[in-house]
Amino acid sequence: MRKYLPIFILPILASCSTLQSTKAAETSEVITADLARADGSWAGVATISQRRDGVFLSLSAQAPTAGTFGMHLHAVGKCEAPDFTSAGPHWNPDMKQHGHDNPMGAHDGDLPNVNAGADMKITLEYKLKDVVLTGPNGLLDADGGALVIHEKADDYKTDPSGNSGKRIICGVFKSGNSS
Repeated sequence: MRKYLPIFILPILASCSTLQSTKAAETSEVITADLARADGSWAGVATISQRRDGVFLSLSAQAPTAGTFGMHLHAVGKCEAPDFTSAGPHWNPDMKQHGHDNPMGAHDGDLPNVNAGADMKITLEYKLKDVVLTGPNGLLDADGGALVIHEKADDYKTDPSGNSGKRIICGVFKSGNSS
């Protein structure tokens, strides 16, 4: 019986190798940000994935209350409490104005509002337009980047921040595993 075992194992190993190389072709870069509140408590995780069909942001977070919140990519990879101003302005490598409804916008840091229901959970999968992770105009430049959730909804037009209020949740993007 033992002499036939390699005949059965080789096709299984070959199929595992094919699955791994297919997955590597689908996702070439993943960066993550552990999200925290001003008091340092955990608030969730944001992931940006470079895939064959674009760059995607995935978010799984816990809001402080039910409601709608503005969310942006910020230019500096620092989240110092209590106000997270260390994350700098919105990430805006093309120097556009703020907001999807602003005729002079939108910049690369503009993201959709997120909603938290009665359970205060926020989940999102969003395709980012014109976002590059590395290089001269990449999010992961010399000082990195951050994801910030604001206390109020973004109005999608007021420059520079969408009138979205204080920064209440922040996370620094770190390079993950390149496949």
